[in-house]
Amino acid sequence: MANLPFLSLSIWVPIVAGVAVLCTGDDRNAKMARWLALLGSIAAFLVTLPLYFKFDCQDGGFQFDEGYNWIPSFNIHYHLGVDGIAVPLILLTSFTTVIVVLAAWEVIQKRVAQYLAAFLIMSGLMIGVFSALDGILFYMFWEAMLIPMFLIIGVWGGPNRVYATIKFFLYTLLGSLLMLVAFIYLYHQTNSFELVDFYAFKMPLNVQIWIFLAFFAAFSVKVPMWPVHTWLPDAHVEAPTGGSVVLAAIALKMGAYGFLRFAMPIAPDAAHYLANFIITLSLIAVVYIAFVALVQQDMKKLIAYSSISHMGFVTLGFFIFNPLGMEGGIVQMISHGFVSGALFLCVGVLYDRMHSRQIADYGGVVNVMPTFAAFAVLFAMANTGLPGTSGFVGEFMVILGALQANFLFAFLAATTLIFGAAYTLWMVKRVYYGEVGNSHVAALKDIGKREFLILAILAVMTLGLGVYPKPLTDMTHATANNLLNHLSQSKLP
Repeated sequence: MANLPFLSLSIWVPIVAGVAVLCTGDDRNAKMARWLALLGSIAAFLVTLPLYFKFDCQDGGFQFDEGYNWIPSFNIHYHLGVDGIAVPLILLTSFTTVIVVLAAWEVIQKRVAQYLAAFLIMSGLMIGVFSALDGILFYMFWEAMLIPMFLIIGVWGGPNRVYATIKFFLYTLLGSLLMLVAFIYLYHQTNSFELVDFYAFKMPLNVQIWIFLAFFAAFSVKVPMWPVHTWLPDAHVEAPTGGSVVLAAIALKMGAYGFLRFAMPIAPDAAHYLANFIITLSLIAVVYIAFVALVQQDMKKLIAYSSISHMGFVTLGFFIFNPLGMEGGIVQMISHGFVSGALFLCVGVLYDRMHSRQIADYGGVVNVMPTFAAFAVLFAMANTGLPGTSGFVGEFMVILGALQANFLFAFLAATTLIFGAAYTLWMVKRVYYGEVGNSHVAALKDIGKREFLILAILAVMTLGLGVYPKPLTDMTHATANNLLNHLSQSKLP
């Protein structure tokens, strides 16, 4: 048991399960596809649990190391390993996949096997992104996960899905090509694609800046940072509920993870040199995008802009270069995964019943769906950063870290506690409270057992991380300190 390749299992179990679901064929076997997908997603989640229970929190380096020759002529390896930053993201990915499969149970009626298989395969590919310690292996997983997401939005999305998918694909692909250029340059200098060789390689500051900007092009689009964020609201609005959940909960975290794993440690002097530039973009996202969220009429668009604002906190925390900020950014990533995923699921519950996401079409939902409204308001409060919920912990840590770096940074970041409450409570008031808006709302039925189970699990995670974040912060602490020590050492030749 101790020598099992847990990382390879975490990657390939969901991919194999996805292929098996595809093999069930057309919708005549939809029931079999659903059960097979559920069993496959649960198995995929279970094989990631040993990464948590066997992880040594005192060790800030890479663990569960797996390495095999892949393409020897170019010195490319199938090399996997994880640290205290990657493990929580892998667990979040496998957990979210189970939730998405359950959420699609009665909702998706056409091409069921293909829909569920796309999520399972994408789950394995995203775990590959968080596990890869070889540049080309990372790039392969990074690009491959675009394909199932492209299909999910393009096949099961809304009326403007083709526009949204093309925009999503082009934005992310073009940025990623510059990352590949950076990998090729580093390979020519080190004769290796290994991350540890990239970390040790010394470069002049001007070269570091170009390398950092090449990575920045890929990762800033994925986060997404202002001003390359415009693909996200379009993608969310057109995506089916499961697509929005995975996009918000996992895909955005890949960009933030890329900064920590590649851009910052490979070019640390450039990261310090450009820190104020990144912090400025992050604060624009936190403040300006919050104002944009305030004027949205579509619930999905409001939550999408909210995600951009909250991810601004993550990049802000990383580039103030202190432990509180770094760990706060990581906690915020995990919290945002639970809260934004839950909010999109809540919108999905209403959309399944009324086929509308417009805030003006609702009103008084609490009168006819009290159980659902209780969950929805809880997740909305978490989105505002209410103490006792996971939304508070990461934001508070980042604000404290920003205060140590610069009072103005902390002041601007703290405005999200006001603006976030404004746009979230504005939506809650108009959708859930007041008199019943119309006859369609009056006819709504409260959530069933399956929907209750999904929302209850997410509520437990949101409150659990808010009340007791220690298991997460203990896991990330040594790795964050290790990374900060690396970033404090110049790599100028």
